[in-house]
Amino acid sequence: MSEKNEVLMYKGHPLMRKDNLIYYGSMADKYIVMLQVLESKKFEDLDLATKVSVQLQLTDPSVKSRDRIVKKSEKDGFYTALDFGCVWLERALASK
Repeated sequence: MSEKNEVLMYKGHPLMRKDNLIYYGSMADKYIVMLQVLESKKFEDLDLATKVSVQLQLTDPSVKSRDRIVKKSEKDGFYTALDFGCVWLERALASK
């Protein structure tokens, strides 16, 4: 059985996950958003994110990792964090 490597898209940008890190946006663009789940709680058989760190970052590899952060914040809940990240990313990419 072959496995499809389809990328999950949200509002026209790719969304990729590695453990507690979620990257929103394309590395080919100037900016991406990194979401990090800091705290979660159990609800039935699911882990729900209760505290999420949001960072708008430059994708330029020549810039030091700590200097890549353009904006950062902490939000309660994953959807709220993703919503903020989406707005930040749209505004940053539109201001080219």
